[in-house]
Parts: sequence; C-alpha cells; structure tokens
Amino acid sequence: MQYINGLWIASGSHRFTSINPATGVAVWEGHAAGEKEVAEAVSAAKAAFPAWAAKSYAERYTLVDKFKSLIEGRKDELAVLIAQETGKTLWDSKSEVAAVIAKLTYASEAHEERTGVKAKQAQVGRAVVRHRPHGVMAVYGPYNFPAHLPNGHIQPALLAGNTIVYKPSELTPMVAEWCVKRWEEAGLPKGVLNLVQGEKDTGVALAKQNINGLLFTGSSATGKKLHEQFAGKPEVVVALEMGGNNPLLIHEVSNLKAAVHETLLSAYTGTGQRCTCARRLILSDWKQSAEFLELLVKSAQQLKIGAYTDTPEPFMGPLISMREVDRLIAAQETLEKSGAKVLLRMKKLHETLPFISPGIIDVSSVKNRSDEEYFGPLLQVIRVKDLDSAINEANNTQYGLSASIFSDDMSIFERYAPLIRAGLVNFNRQTTGASGAGPFGGIGMSGNHRPAGYYSADYCAYPVASVELDKLALPNTLPPGMTLS
Repeated sequence: MQYINGLWIASGSHRFTSINPATGVAVWEGHAAGEKEVAEAVSAAKAAFPAWAAKSYAERYTLVDKFKSLIEGRKDELAVLIAQETGKTLWDSKSEVAAVIAKLTYASEAHEERTGVKAKQAQVGRAVVRHRPHGVMAVYGPYNFPAHLPNGHIQPALLAGNTIVYKPSELTPMVAEWCVKRWEEAGLPKGVLNLVQGEKDTGVALAKQNINGLLFTGSSATGKKLHEQFAGKPEVVVALEMGGNNPLLIHEVSNLKAAVHETLLSAYTGTGQRCTCARRLILSDWKQSAEFLELLVKSAQQLKIGAYTDTPEPFMGPLISMREVDRLIAAQETLEKSGAKVLLRMKKLHETLPFISPGIIDVSSVKNRSDEEYFGPLLQVIRVKDLDSAINEANNTQYGLSASIFSDDMSIFERYAPLIRAGLVNFNRQTTGASGAGPFGGIGMSGNHRPAGYYSADYCAYPVASVELDKLALPNTLPPGMTLS
C-alpha cells in the first residue's frame, strides 16, 4: 500500500511480493506505485511543506520523539519483522533497531551544532546565520538496513523542516510500511511523510519529479545513474551513500584470536551484506601472518549459518535472494580461473533458499584484479611484502568507504591512516564499526562528499547569512560622491 497525504491507498500499477529469504514464503503483498501515485505523493509533500517548515523546532522534535518512543515500545516486534524480510539473524536485527532508536539523540545534537542559529557582533550590526529546510526530499532506502538507513535520512530531514516522499527497497516493503505506520501513529501532519512502494520504475518516476533533494543509500551502479540524471540541476540536493571495496590491513599483531574475531565481524556480519564489510584482507609479511590466516580459515569454517528462528542462534543468515547467491558463486569461479587460490570455498547450501557459506580466496597472484564490490561473504586475501605496499593496495580501488588497520603499534595507524582514501578508517576495530556520533560516507564511487550519519544535518538545511541592525542609522561618514539633501 501507498501512504499519500495521510491516507493508505491500495492502488498502483501492478502487484508485487516480498519473500522471507530463509523460508521462501511471501510475507507481504501490495501494489507498486505508478507515475500517478508518485506525482500525488510529491504534490502532497509540497502542499504540506509550508506549514511543517513554519512549526518551531520544538514542535517538530516532539513528534519525532514520539516516533522514537513508539519504536522503543515495540522494538522486539520490529526486530522480528526485519529478520523475516531480510533473513538477518535476530541479534543483527536487534542491533539495527537499537540504531533507529539512538538516531534522534545524534540527529538533534547535530541539528543544533551544525545548523543552529549562530550570531556574533560584526563591524556594523550583527552577523547572523540561520538555516532553512530545502523542501521536498525523496528518500531511497536499501534492503540491508530497511529501518535504520532510511531513518538516518528521515529523522534529520523532518527535524530541519523538510517533507518527504519515501521509496523503500522493493525487497523490504513490509518493514517500510510498519515504520511509516509508527510515524502516522506519532501524529505527523498529513503530507509530511509519504510512502511509495515499488521496484525500479517507481524509483525512476520519483526521480523525475520536481523535488528539492534526493537522499539515496544503495549500490554504486544505481547511485551513479542518479547522479548522471541530476547533472545540470544544481537546485536539487543529491546525497549518495554507496558501496565499497573495503580493505582490512593487518600488520604485526600478537593477539591472533582477537584479530580473527574482528576480521570475521568485518567480512561476514550480515552475511557480508553491509556496504562497510571488508572485501579485501591485505596481509603484510610479518612473523605470524601464516598462522593468523590458518586460524581465520578454521574459524570461518565453523561459523553457524541458519534462519533467525534456529537454536542456538546462528552468526549468519541467508543472502537476500538466490540471484545474489548465483552472482557470488560465479565471481568465485571467475577469480579461481584467473589464478586465485581458494582457501575456503564458498558453497551454495540449499537448492532453492539463498543460504551460502563464507568464502576466503587468495587473489595475490591474480593480475589486473577486478575492482568490484562482491556484496556477500566472499573475502579476498592479498599478500604484500611490507606496509607501504599494503597502503598502495588499500588505495587500489575506485571506492573509498571503509577501511581498518590492525596492529600492536599505534604509530602505524597514526602514520598510515591519513594516507588511506576512505571516509571511515578504524584502528583495531572491524570495518563495519561506525558511530552515530560521526559522519558516515565515502569518496570516489562510495559517495559524493555528502556524508550521512552525524553530518546528515548538513544536506537537510541550507544556511542563510544576514547582517542585521536594530534600527536604520546613518554612518558617521558618507561614501565619496554621495550627498543626502
């Protein structure tokens, strides 16, 4: 169903379904929004904008805080829905819900710090900076974090005074509908938040509308197409958070089990379906590197894989679809044919359900390696002779989202972290570890220099600079050539 101007509408161009990856059973069915519904949603958001923007920040905050309270009261329910629709493990789904709840704290702090009113005395009068909302923002959500990542755009955009048309992933419409119902329950005025469900055609139709901003989280391929579509439209704010071919560098660590633990979290959390997952493990030539790699392979082999309902709870769930399974298996085969050595073969675990085992493949001898983001549990190992070579290899990518360095020597991090081209650079922590108190985004094919997270406040409002005097007053000296009679 669509949610347009405060009403739930069971209409659209055609019906589509959402499937639980762990069972193959449909969990949601509804209509895809066509051009008509999309246009109506944008029109409703435009009509609602003046009144919403005119509300005080305190009034807007109260409604967003009500949404947060509703999520807190039903957090277990939302975690189960996320697990059902994405295949995530329950512990992973619960961490996503926690991020949704925590967002308001960070968003409100960021709003005040980065877009609040600032004034100081100027040579004449006061110099004041205020911020205003842009207008109608289109929010595109991904399937891997169907609640958290769209919410990371929605909350700061609403706090700033924007109105929204939200297009979730066609793979996770159920979670999106549930979350929008909580916004409705929180008391958002009609038209402030609108939901259009659907596949690619719905997203294309929304991007063609006369909107003021587009906030996107998803693949680099789709993000690039959107960027091209809005070329020559400087009046539209476009914020892109995309994927990454993320490097994890390890050099001289003594606690091998801790390094293996953080590597497993980096490569296989969410079954490798996080944009921050480590895709490339870069090992310098140090004394225990072979021992570390052997322990990593053994530990990855023992990871429990299953549905969120399994007992004991698994570490990894299924991928989102069989299509992604086939794509990853094909990638592994291509790398092997190119000269890579399989250390742990990634295997299809079910004929019709997208369960897959983790894979580790040594690609050190592969020439002209493809700079591709394999969105799943496939970790490529690259052996290098020293740390300088490791840094060069880390930067050998068109992406620039996340990176980590593991070492016992802090000076290694201090020396090399500034050289790594990425928006997130961690030390002795997994690549998937990001704080809501910091910006979230990358460079190159990972983003367009508009990071989300704490910095999402920046693209949700624009600054207005003023010079102000309490009363009109003549200067002591008139400009040359001017006479007042």
